[in-house]
Amino acid sequence: MTHLTEEERQRYSRHILLPEIGIEGQEKIKRGRVLVVGAGGLGSPVLMYLAAAGVGTIGIADGDTVDLSNLQRQVIHTTEMVGIQKTESARQRMTAINPNITVHTHDGMLTESNALDIMDGYDFVIDGTDNFAAKILINDLCVATGKPFSHGAIFEFEGHTFTHTPGTACYRCIFGSAPPPDVMPAKAGAGVLGAIAGMLGTIQAAEALKYLTGTGTLLTDRLLRFDARTMDFMKIAVRRSTACPACSKKR
Repeated sequence: MTHLTEEERQRYSRHILLPEIGIEGQEKIKRGRVLVVGAGGLGSPVLMYLAAAGVGTIGIADGDTVDLSNLQRQVIHTTEMVGIQKTESARQRMTAINPNITVHTHDGMLTESNALDIMDGYDFVIDGTDNFAAKILINDLCVATGKPFSHGAIFEFEGHTFTHTPGTACYRCIFGSAPPPDVMPAKAGAGVLGAIAGMLGTIQAAEALKYLTGTGTLLTDRLLRFDARTMDFMKIAVRRSTACPACSKKR
């Protein structure tokens, strides 16, 4: 059994005061194991909020080092960390926020050869990547192994997210296969309002905490989209596709 120390009861007191979470829910968070793929714009707020919330084991998978141009939106990193591996930069910040957690770093990009091993043992996966190939890989492996995950993506002033659990619509159901490389601009040449990474990443963190505690309703079979220029938010109903190459029973 996982129990909270007196220090943890004080640290997480505002969670514990919530009737939907309480001591039992916080103990579930402490037992939780969440993998965050990408320690960039989306991963930064996700990692900080999961650490602050007391998720017991958090994995970070990323193959990049911190660049000065990252700092406009990747708020987990600091100027002094430029040139350092993002996983290590993030780990240091997270353990400074909360020394009670365990952080596992997985250096290198997720690939077909290593993804299953990296994902193994985690309860929930958060997709904070910025390319279609990685998103489809995460989707397909999570679907195949029955692992829930949160998808997120941002571009310019817009963002969207949904959560997948077994039996609900997956990434391929909604978006199909990855488009050709020339459909979207290269990530280095695409602008993005830094704050929208925080807007979307905190939603993804909330979905992970809701999943771990069994609280509320997850963003399954719904795509949440927003445009920061107008602050319009909309939820679009989506459904599992019978022709989906990832989750269809006919595949």
